[in-house]
Amino acid sequence: MDMSSRSHRPGRLSGSVSSWVLLGLLSGFTTLPDRGRAASLRLDGGTIHTAAGPVLTHASLLVRDGRLAAVGEVTEPADRAVDLAGMHVFPGLIAPTTLLGLQEIDAVRATRDSTEVGAWTPEVAAWVSVNPDSELIPVARANGFTHAQPIPLGGVVSGHSSVIALHGWTVESLVVDRTAGLHVFWPSFALDTTPKERVENPGDWKSPEDQERERSKKLRAIDTFFDGAAAYEKARSASGDTNGVRIVPAWEAMLPVLRGDVPVFLHANEYRQIRSAVEWASGRKLRGVLAGGRDAARLADLLATNRVPVVYEHVFTLPPRDVDPYDVQFATPAVLHRAGVKVTFSEGTDRFGASTVRNIPYAAAQAVAFGLPPAEALRGLTLYPAQILGLADRLGSLEPGKDATFVVADGDILDLRTQVKRVWIAGEEVSVESRHTRLYDRYRARPRP
Repeated sequence: MDMSSRSHRPGRLSGSVSSWVLLGLLSGFTTLPDRGRAASLRLDGGTIHTAAGPVLTHASLLVRDGRLAAVGEVTEPADRAVDLAGMHVFPGLIAPTTLLGLQEIDAVRATRDSTEVGAWTPEVAAWVSVNPDSELIPVARANGFTHAQPIPLGGVVSGHSSVIALHGWTVESLVVDRTAGLHVFWPSFALDTTPKERVENPGDWKSPEDQERERSKKLRAIDTFFDGAAAYEKARSASGDTNGVRIVPAWEAMLPVLRGDVPVFLHANEYRQIRSAVEWASGRKLRGVLAGGRDAARLADLLATNRVPVVYEHVFTLPPRDVDPYDVQFATPAVLHRAGVKVTFSEGTDRFGASTVRNIPYAAAQAVAFGLPPAEALRGLTLYPAQILGLADRLGSLEPGKDATFVVADGDILDLRTQVKRVWIAGEEVSVESRHTRLYDRYRARPRP
């Protein structure tokens, strides 16, 4: 998306040319030397968790030109060697459906750049507004995250999310995929049955029938929007080029979605809301992904039948009904897995979602404690989000030919006690220092009486 075509609005997704973009323009976006990358690198003696296959003990990785040249038994010499004895190697973790890079401090409006004006804005791309200097990016990276999927908020069709690497000087150097998925926020099916005489403002009261009519109107509006996009696609296909067809940026952004090249993330949590969204996407033959999924366990068979993966954001959400067991949210990933549904994990987009990305592995660990196999939990942090985002040929597992993106830790990545010691992104070793570690070092060295 042309950044210069959009005006700046504080607190909203914007495309203004800020100081860091101006600096990049003046320098021609020249790339700084890769100081952390050797022509070839061999890492020996670690326990390698490939995610796609078995765990390899006392194994090696060979990195060449930013990619994995060999995994397992490696005899070829390299320009540089690293001893990983006693360490564990994991694929770089991926954080889906997040505001990382778009939101810094929720209470400070100037640091929130996640929301666009308008209900129908598919042409919006989240990468434009990512702040590469966010203090939250190193915090997430220090716990093993190498990539994230910042998403736009604001409307019913809020725009396209992007995939970024958590290392780089400018947003252009961070971005991996500019249009990773379209986001549709499905209307709620919940009804407020509070009597009119008990509401604080009777003028705002709506009967259940009025609420149902309002919801039906919203659902028809979604259909009308996608029908319009389909009609535009048909006209473009019939013309063979742009002759005779007025180019509409919103409709242009919808073309890859309608062709099935880009998934549709359906944000829904309630039972009826999820069912409606999944059946709608299936009927239109769209590549649906359920985001949120609080009640997904109750619709596991429907999700499996329609091959809809779930970005689960509610491991630590309280049970929504007084008849639910205490562990209903803890056990949901295991229920979905047994039904054949791929599950990934996210902290979502609430006010602390960006700052708690680092805690996503512990949501997966909680799911393991309630029945999810550990190998599936690891895939839910690595391989499955890469597959959903169309990047499994590069990310998500440790296999020859993929990007050399991995983390080295002193234990299981799902264990709260584990510390990430080193991180590589596309063959370049990057720092695990963050604001948290700097503050720790500062106050650990404070004067003592």
